[in-house]
Amino acid sequence: MKLAAIDIGSNAARLLIADVIDDGISKPQFVKINLVRVPLRLGFDVFEKGEISKPKIGMIIQTMKAYKHLLNVYGVERVKACATSAMRDAVNSADIIRKIRLETGIEISVISGDEEATVIYENHIAENLDKEHAYLYIDVGGGSTELTFFAEGKLRYKESFNIGTIRLLKNLVTEKNWDDMRDKLKQNLKTKFPVTAIGSGGNINKIFSLSKKKEGKPLSFDLVKDYYKEFSNFTVEERMRIYKLRDDRADVIVPALQIYVNVMRWANIDEIYVPKIGLADGLVQHLYEEIKNGQ
Repeated sequence: MKLAAIDIGSNAARLLIADVIDDGISKPQFVKINLVRVPLRLGFDVFEKGEISKPKIGMIIQTMKAYKHLLNVYGVERVKACATSAMRDAVNSADIIRKIRLETGIEISVISGDEEATVIYENHIAENLDKEHAYLYIDVGGGSTELTFFAEGKLRYKESFNIGTIRLLKNLVTEKNWDDMRDKLKQNLKTKFPVTAIGSGGNINKIFSLSKKKEGKPLSFDLVKDYYKEFSNFTVEERMRIYKLRDDRADVIVPALQIYVNVMRWANIDEIYVPKIGLADGLVQHLYEEIKNGQ
C-alpha cells in the first residue's frame, strides 16, 4: 500500500512517499520510496509580518501542484498533509489552505504544537531502544521545538515551545522563552534512568552526516557543542563553501545547534541518536493506523 505525507514547516515543505508492507504477522514495514524537500521558508514572512506574502503563496501552490503530480505518478492511495508553526501563526493561512484544496484537492490540516510532538512520537523509536534509559525526543524546526519524554516504557511528558531556528535568526526568542523551556525540562524529566536524546529535523541530520558516524551510533554532547562553536565562527557564505551546505541550511544550522546544546545541557544528556525521522514519517504511520482502524 502506497501512502504519503506532506509536512509544511516554517523552513521547508516535505513530501514523503512510502510503501507499507504488512504481512499480518510481523510489524508493518514503512519503506521510503521518495522524499522531496522544497525550501519555502514561510517563517521569514510570518514571524515578522504575521502573514504569508503573495510571492510565497504562489510558491506554496506551485509546490502542492508538483506534489499532486508525484502522488498520481506513484499511485499513492492516501495522503495526510499537515502544516506547523508558520501556518499556525499566519493570519491568512485559512485562505491559502482553501486555495490549495480548490486547485489540487489536497486537504491540509494545521496542527498544534502538542499534536506535532505526538505525531513525531508515532515513530516509536524509543520503544525499540535500551529499557535502562529514558529518552527525550528533540525535534527542532524553524518556528518551534517539540520535546517528548519517554521513560519506564511510557510517554511521560510532551510540549511545544515557540523557539525555532527562524525565530532565533529574527531575534524573536526572549530570555523568558529560554527560561520557560529550561524550567519545564527540570520539572518534568524525573526518572531513575539516565536520559538519552533522540534528535529529528534536517539540521541534526546534516550534523550527523558531517560527523561520519556509523548509522545507529549516537553523537556525544561534546561533539554537538564543538560543532556549534565551530559553525558559529563562520559566516553563512563560509559555511556554504567549507561544509558544502545549501544557503537555506547554512543560516539555520547554528540556531538549531544552539537549541540542541541548551536542551541537552539542561536535561543532563550525554548522547543524542539521530535516526533520520521527522514529522512526515510520523504522519505516514499515523495515516496507516487510521486506515487499519477503518477511518
